[in-house]
Amino acid sequence: MNTIVRKQMSIHPDVMDLLNNQIAMEMKASASYLAMASWCDQRELLNAKSFFYKQAEEEREHAMKIFTFVNDNGGAAVSPNVSDVNNDFESLRAIYEASLDQEIAVTESIFKAFKAARKADDFISEVFLQWFVTEQAEEEDTFRSILDIFDLMEGMPLKMIDERLPKE
Repeated sequence: MNTIVRKQMSIHPDVMDLLNNQIAMEMKASASYLAMASWCDQRELLNAKSFFYKQAEEEREHAMKIFTFVNDNGGAAVSPNVSDVNNDFESLRAIYEASLDQEIAVTESIFKAFKAARKADDFISEVFLQWFVTEQAEEEDTFRSILDIFDLMEGMPLKMIDERLPKE
Protein backbone atom coordinates (compact mmCIF):
# COMPACT_ATOMS: atom_id res chain seq x y z
CA MET A 1 0.00 0.00 0.00
CA ASN A 2 1.39 3.34 -0.99
CA THR A 3 -0.41 5.28 1.72
CA ILE A 4 1.11 3.51 4.70
CA VAL A 5 4.31 5.01 6.03
CA ARG A 6 6.62 2.35 7.42
CA LYS A 7 8.77 3.20 10.41
CA GLN A 8 12.42 3.56 9.68
CA MET A 9 14.16 0.41 10.85
CA SER A 10 16.17 1.26 13.94
CA ILE A 11 17.58 -2.21 14.48
CA HIS A 12 20.36 -3.65 12.34
CA PRO A 13 19.10 -6.18 9.74
CA ASP A 14 21.56 -8.86 10.91
CA VAL A 15 20.38 -8.41 14.49
CA MET A 16 16.77 -8.59 13.31
CA ASP A 17 17.51 -11.97 11.70
CA LEU A 18 19.06 -13.23 14.93
CA LEU A 19 16.07 -11.95 16.90
CA ASN A 20 13.71 -13.79 14.55
CA ASN A 21 15.75 -16.94 15.18
CA GLN A 22 15.41 -16.22 18.90
CA ILE A 23 11.64 -15.95 18.58
CA ALA A 24 11.60 -19.43 17.02
CA MET A 25 13.86 -20.77 19.75
CA GLU A 26 11.66 -19.32 22.51
CA MET A 27 8.51 -20.76 20.93
CA LYS A 28 10.12 -24.17 20.60
CA ALA A 29 11.15 -23.96 24.26
CA SER A 30 7.55 -23.13 25.14
CA ALA A 31 6.29 -26.15 23.20
CA SER A 32 8.94 -28.35 24.82
CA TYR A 33 7.89 -27.24 28.28
CA LEU A 34 4.26 -27.98 27.43
CA ALA A 35 5.28 -31.52 26.47
CA MET A 36 7.19 -31.85 29.73
CA ALA A 37 4.21 -30.54 31.70
CA SER A 38 1.97 -33.09 30.03
CA TRP A 39 4.38 -35.94 30.86
CA CYS A 40 4.41 -34.81 34.51
CA ASP A 41 0.63 -34.33 34.57
CA GLN A 42 0.07 -37.89 33.35
CA ARG A 43 2.15 -39.16 36.28
CA GLU A 44 0.55 -36.91 38.92
CA LEU A 45 3.82 -35.06 39.54
CA LEU A 46 1.98 -31.94 40.61
CA ASN A 47 4.83 -29.57 41.42
CA ALA A 48 6.76 -30.43 38.27
CA LYS A 49 3.58 -30.14 36.21
CA SER A 50 2.86 -26.65 37.56
CA PHE A 51 6.48 -25.62 37.10
CA PHE A 52 6.59 -26.66 33.44
CA TYR A 53 3.22 -25.12 32.59
CA LYS A 54 4.57 -21.86 34.02
CA GLN A 55 7.85 -22.25 32.12
CA ALA A 56 5.92 -22.78 28.89
CA GLU A 57 4.03 -19.54 29.41
CA GLU A 58 7.22 -17.65 30.31
CA GLU A 59 8.96 -18.78 27.13
CA ARG A 60 5.96 -17.70 25.07
CA GLU A 61 6.06 -14.31 26.81
CA HIS A 62 9.77 -14.02 25.94
CA ALA A 63 9.00 -14.77 22.29
CA MET A 64 6.24 -12.18 22.25
CA LYS A 65 8.49 -9.61 23.89
CA ILE A 66 11.06 -10.06 21.12
CA PHE A 67 8.37 -10.23 18.41
CA THR A 68 6.90 -6.91 19.54
CA PHE A 69 10.35 -5.33 19.89
CA VAL A 70 11.29 -6.22 16.32
CA ASN A 71 8.05 -4.82 14.89
CA ASP A 72 8.09 -1.72 17.13
CA ASN A 73 11.55 -0.86 15.85
CA GLY A 74 10.72 -1.04 12.17
CA GLY A 75 11.72 -4.63 11.59
CA ALA A 76 9.64 -7.56 10.43
CA ALA A 77 9.03 -10.23 13.06
CA VAL A 78 8.39 -13.68 11.65
CA SER A 79 5.93 -16.13 13.19
CA PRO A 80 7.86 -19.38 13.55
CA ASN A 81 6.91 -22.91 12.66
CA VAL A 82 7.52 -25.16 15.67
CA SER A 83 8.25 -28.79 14.95
CA ASP A 84 10.20 -31.75 16.29
CA VAL A 85 9.08 -31.35 19.90
CA ASN A 86 9.96 -34.36 22.04
CA ASN A 87 6.98 -35.76 23.94
CA ASP A 88 8.63 -38.91 25.27
CA PHE A 89 10.89 -38.76 28.30
CA GLU A 90 12.88 -41.36 30.19
CA SER A 91 12.48 -39.86 33.67
CA LEU A 92 11.74 -36.71 35.60
CA ARG A 93 15.43 -36.08 36.10
CA ALA A 94 15.98 -36.47 32.33
CA ILE A 95 13.34 -33.78 31.78
CA TYR A 96 15.17 -31.34 34.04
CA GLU A 97 18.51 -32.19 32.44
CA ALA A 98 17.02 -31.58 28.97
CA SER A 99 15.58 -28.32 30.27
CA LEU A 100 18.98 -27.15 31.47
CA ASP A 101 20.51 -28.04 28.10
CA GLN A 102 17.73 -26.12 26.37
CA GLU A 103 18.29 -23.06 28.57
CA ILE A 104 22.03 -23.16 27.91
CA ALA A 105 21.33 -23.18 24.16
CA VAL A 106 18.94 -20.23 24.57
CA THR A 107 21.59 -18.36 26.57
CA GLU A 108 24.18 -18.93 23.84
CA SER A 109 21.73 -17.66 21.23
CA ILE A 110 20.98 -14.54 23.29
CA PHE A 111 24.71 -13.92 23.67
CA LYS A 112 25.14 -14.23 19.89
CA ALA A 113 22.43 -11.63 19.27
CA PHE A 114 23.84 -9.38 21.99
CA LYS A 115 27.35 -9.55 20.47
CA ALA A 116 25.97 -8.84 17.00
CA ALA A 117 24.06 -5.81 18.31
CA ARG A 118 27.20 -4.52 20.01
CA LYS A 119 29.32 -5.08 16.90
CA ALA A 120 26.76 -3.28 14.69
CA ASP A 121 26.41 -0.35 17.15
CA ASP A 122 22.73 -1.32 17.46
CA PHE A 123 22.36 0.19 20.92
CA ILE A 124 18.59 -0.20 21.02
CA SER A 125 18.84 -3.97 20.58
CA GLU A 126 21.82 -4.26 22.92
CA VAL A 127 19.94 -2.55 25.74
CA PHE A 128 16.83 -4.60 25.01
CA LEU A 129 18.80 -7.86 25.09
CA GLN A 130 20.40 -7.03 28.45
CA TRP A 131 17.16 -8.08 30.17
CA PHE A 132 17.39 -11.48 28.48
CA VAL A 133 21.03 -11.93 29.51
CA THR A 134 20.02 -11.47 33.15
CA GLU A 135 16.92 -13.65 32.74
CA GLN A 136 18.94 -16.51 31.27
CA ALA A 137 21.39 -16.46 34.17
CA GLU A 138 18.42 -16.89 36.51
CA GLU A 139 16.88 -19.65 34.38
CA GLU A 140 20.09 -21.70 34.28
CA ASP A 141 20.56 -21.27 38.03
CA THR A 142 17.01 -22.49 38.67
CA PHE A 143 17.54 -25.70 36.72
CA ARG A 144 20.95 -26.35 38.26
CA SER A 145 19.40 -25.93 41.73
CA ILE A 146 16.61 -28.36 40.88
CA LEU A 147 19.12 -30.92 39.63
CA ASP A 148 20.92 -30.53 42.97
CA ILE A 149 17.68 -31.65 44.67
CA PHE A 150 17.74 -34.83 42.59
CA ASP A 151 21.35 -35.44 43.66
CA LEU A 152 20.49 -34.90 47.33
CA MET A 153 17.42 -37.14 47.20
CA GLU A 154 18.86 -39.93 45.07
CA GLY A 155 17.03 -43.19 45.69
CA MET A 156 13.93 -41.52 47.14
CA PRO A 157 10.47 -42.19 45.64
CA LEU A 158 9.60 -39.90 42.74
CA LYS A 159 6.58 -38.42 44.55
CA MET A 160 8.79 -37.36 47.47
CA ILE A 161 11.22 -35.67 45.09
CA ASP A 162 8.35 -33.92 43.30
CA GLU A 163 7.06 -32.58 46.63
CA ARG A 164 10.39 -30.78 47.13
CA LEU A 165 10.52 -29.27 43.64
CA PRO A 166 9.43 -25.68 43.05
CA LYS A 167 6.00 -25.09 41.49
CA GLU A 168 7.15 -21.81 40.01
